[in-house]
Amino acid sequence: ALGAGVLLLAVACGGSGSTAVGAKSDEVRAALEARLLGKKLSYRWVVCVRTKRSFAGSPIFRCNVNFGEPHIVRYCATLEAGQFITNREQPEMRCGRDAAP
Repeated sequence: ALGAGVLLLAVACGGSGSTAVGAKSDEVRAALEARLLGKKLSYRWVVCVRTKRSFAGSPIFRCNVNFGEPHIVRYCATLEAGQFITNREQPEMRCGRDAAP
């Protein structure tokens, strides 16, 4: 469990070495999970899917977070230059409804 927490922190802090172009849904999910844990929020699961949209040249992912029955919250998120950003910080970021194949 400790190793997973360190990995989550590394991804959230941009320590993974990945760029926005190479961002993958599991990296975005891990960064969102790290942020939720950092805010001491309890959740059951997080699922992120890449959309057809982008924000400042970075792909946008639609993430659903289950905070317990039936409380599911949607986040739009991306990794821009190694920094994790959601629509909470950038309200103009939109997920849309379409997921890329």
